[in-house]
Amino acid sequence: MSRFTRGGIVTSNSCDKTVTVLVTRRVMHPKYKKYVNITKKYHAHDEKNECKIGDNVIIGETHPISKTKCWIVLENNSVKMGM
Repeated sequence: MSRFTRGGIVTSNSCDKTVTVLVTRRVMHPKYKKYVNITKKYHAHDEKNECKIGDNVIIGETHPISKTKCWIVLENNSVKMGM
């Protein structure tokens, strides 16, 4: 099973079996003690090509599949809810 998981929103599904997921997390700034949003995009493997733009997904870390892709889609919440 995957070691690390992240939750995010699909921003692109133009490639075959690959989606781009935008992950936002809140961290405290070390000097100013204010919470800031940090966003990062991950390329994730979508075996069934079922993710659409705007879907909420959970991705998990795995072995490198290609040069930039080392995450897989574990769960697509929009498909489970029937959207």
